[in-house]
Amino acid sequence: MLGYGGVLLADPWLQNQFTQVELRRLRSKFVSAKREMGHVTVNVLPPLMGKLKGLSHVVSEPEIANFLAESYPDTSREIDFELFLQPHLVLGLIFQIIKIKLLADLNLKKTPQLMELADDEKDVEELMSLAPEKMLLKWMNFHLKRAGYKKTVTNFSSDVKDGRAYAYLLDALAPELSRTLDIKDRNERAKRVIEQAEMLGCKRYLSPKDIVEGSPNLNLAFVAQIFHHKNGLSSDNEHISLSQTMPGDIQVSREERAFQLWINSLGIVTFVNNLFEDIRNGWVLLEALDKVSPGSVNWRQATKPPIKMPFRKVENCNQVIKVGKQLNFSLVNVAGSDIVQGNKKLILAYLWQLMRFNSLQLLKNLRFHTRGKEISDAGILDWANSKVKESGRTSRMESFKDKSLSSGIFFLELLSAVGPRVVNWKLVTRGVNDEEKMLNATYIISVARKLGCSVFLLPEDIIEVNQKMILALTASIMYWSLGKPRGNS
Repeated sequence: MLGYGGVLLADPWLQNQFTQVELRRLRSKFVSAKREMGHVTVNVLPPLMGKLKGLSHVVSEPEIANFLAESYPDTSREIDFELFLQPHLVLGLIFQIIKIKLLADLNLKKTPQLMELADDEKDVEELMSLAPEKMLLKWMNFHLKRAGYKKTVTNFSSDVKDGRAYAYLLDALAPELSRTLDIKDRNERAKRVIEQAEMLGCKRYLSPKDIVEGSPNLNLAFVAQIFHHKNGLSSDNEHISLSQTMPGDIQVSREERAFQLWINSLGIVTFVNNLFEDIRNGWVLLEALDKVSPGSVNWRQATKPPIKMPFRKVENCNQVIKVGKQLNFSLVNVAGSDIVQGNKKLILAYLWQLMRFNSLQLLKNLRFHTRGKEISDAGILDWANSKVKESGRTSRMESFKDKSLSSGIFFLELLSAVGPRVVNWKLVTRGVNDEEKMLNATYIISVARKLGCSVFLLPEDIIEVNQKMILALTASIMYWSLGKPRGNS
């Protein structure tokens, strides 16, 4: 219905999926269709949706009909405005899938030539963690700078609407084409830019008007098409060898192993064999969220594997992000499509927050010790220092990134404090050199597991003082200590 505050829907969740501008536009389309045909049914939607800007180039009417038939088997069923909105929401997800497909090669694994964009080791580390859209912008600016363009393009909207950035980009990538820089009129320049891109084999994703108006999605698709057909990067392997020397992959693989062990320890139905691949459809993460925060997942809006339709994966992952925000995770500029794309940096950041949330909830549930108070990182730190001090020891950690922790002495003293006689001090070294640190770190993990603590880190995480894993280890020891029967030594 149309109220004083705009278009109001009975379903609050559906209301939140659209802006008022979108709701008014779609309501106008619905009313127009109903006036023309007397009533609106599912089978009249494909022709209407096929006319949506940019969609006809990548999805045909029969494909749209197949998408809709999966959700609405009775295509002759008359639908009201709210049911009319839901397929449009699906089409919005299709746009996300198109974006995923277009950006699939914008990473070092698929296109190692992108290493050419890096000047030094620090730049390589940045490249390894860049989201595909940011990588596309970096690639574009790399060529623009070489071509003499003075500005930096930061978006696919206002920064490209005059067409000059495109003119410089195409001039750098295909100098054999006629120059468009001399064209003064922006509409004519936009038209010529599209014509030149088609000469390179690019599909016509947008019109000159879309460039001039700064349509972000269509301009992103346009630049991605140019990248696929003419990336202008060298084909030699001179720069690629840098990726083999980076420690980042080693760190990622260690964290990957830790989170994989943790997820499997939750007792969810799905067993994770390959972390980054197995969670890309969102189902495993939804299972983990439901274990950590029971009732947080709306299973009616989730699709169980095997998932044939790509947009269902995006739907699952969108709910993963939504629930994460409800649990107060830091998820600025993170979308479900990032998980579907397998963005390792963002996936690890999400999993860390989920693992941390689980640890804090477990500690909070021990109400006879915490009196129901919120448990914080600082509270875990204070508890650990207090236990060591109470045992008559003098070591202390200033934070979870305290470099002195690499010796392993503090954690051995903490374990001894919570479990007297569990540490055999004859096996403990001073932790001065790398060899001694490794022996102590390995022993810490062995003792913690012997006590019954859930430990997922590796000795290297202790030696290198991996802040996340150090916090997880301390929380696990605290949970075991507070949860054991009183008087039990």
